[in-house]
Amino acid sequence: MKKFIYFVIAISITLVFSSCASSASSTRPSGRIVIYTSMYPDVITSLNRALQRQFPNITIDFVYGGTGQIQARVASEIARGKLGADILMVAEPAYSVELKELGLLHSFISSQAASLAFDYDQDGAWYPVRVSNMVLAFNPQRYNRDAVPVSFYDFANERRYRGAVAMSNPLTSGTTKAAITALRDKYGYEFFNALGSQNIAIESSAVALPKLENGEWRAVMVLEESVLRRRQEAMSALEIIYPSDGTIMIPSTIMIVDGKWSANNNTKAAEHIANWLLSVEGQHVIVDGWMHSVRKDFTRSPFGSIPLAEIKANSMPFNWENSVRGRQEILFMFEDMVTSRR
Repeated sequence: MKKFIYFVIAISITLVFSSCASSASSTRPSGRIVIYTSMYPDVITSLNRALQRQFPNITIDFVYGGTGQIQARVASEIARGKLGADILMVAEPAYSVELKELGLLHSFISSQAASLAFDYDQDGAWYPVRVSNMVLAFNPQRYNRDAVPVSFYDFANERRYRGAVAMSNPLTSGTTKAAITALRDKYGYEFFNALGSQNIAIESSAVALPKLENGEWRAVMVLEESVLRRRQEAMSALEIIYPSDGTIMIPSTIMIVDGKWSANNNTKAAEHIANWLLSVEGQHVIVDGWMHSVRKDFTRSPFGSIPLAEIKANSMPFNWENSVRGRQEILFMFEDMVTSRR
């Protein structure tokens, strides 16, 4: 009789544990998630690896493109009534404001919100997930520091640099669009006129940085992460100048697409992914990708960078809301005053 009782107890315990395991398994996020992002492909690879370890039951697909490309893709998908993504991670923060106003974003309160050092949407429609910084760069093996601009103002206005400077295209690069918006806010459209008179080259960092190394360009307006990456991976001698008139900090966001618009209507899994990316563990992957963390309690800097607090102390403020309202005008004026004069 005792053996029978022990047997029944053992079976009951087994059933309880099995039930708990089954319940735990059923609460784990699963399904499929598609992420549109403008991050570098090798950063995407590292991020995807980490996410697959963290969420083995979710199939995660990344679609890479510049912010301008992703915006064009999303616009065409909106016209069809359905997006191909569940999560968006693009460079230009003002875009989040626009998508929220269109009713395309899913709102949730992140478990990491209190730890963030940057503003986020109070309804939970978007959160900053990485910080990129627009800076200047030069090659000390080709030019002395006193022979290159140390401010954005001099970059555009000092005539001894005419025909020897370069920057990316704001029509395709969200971070560059954010940067020229900040510079317009600070200096007015005269800054664009100065860039046009400077005969500035408009080309991607992948093209401009090798020319900076060989001495063709004296200085380049570029993302800090592009230079840090080149220094670490290619042992480049390029140096960063944090401009005296203020580094342009760009806290790029993560957004979850509203269920009725999203590719897979899997907002719960998307919330888990967003929360993890904002966590300390997720931010380590971001910082390994040469970008800065958005957390108050995160002290590690990307390879070769200075602490974010130092950058923030001399940053160039501007209004993201104004960036949304003035986007078309800003891009039109840039094309008219800069690119059309090439």
